[in-house]
Amino acid sequence: MSAYAFEPPATPALPIVEESVLFPVRRVLCVGRNYAAHRREMGGDDRDPPFFFSKPADGLAPPGRDVAYPSQTQD
Repeated sequence: MSAYAFEPPATPALPIVEESVLFPVRRVLCVGRNYAAHRREMGGDDRDPPFFFSKPADGLAPPGRDVAYPSQTQD
């Protein structure tokens, strides 16, 4: 077995609703502009297609916990 050069971070996980187990998260895939009202709110029109993007799994904030901000910012 190989050894790690340093200890890797823990696997991000979120609780499953109404269960006492965690669901491991590898990727967070998102859809933007998927509602007509949101497209108009963002300055687009109803012909703008939705777009897809991803976020890192370590950016998750478990229920009841605050999102961690970088040390040099307040928001």
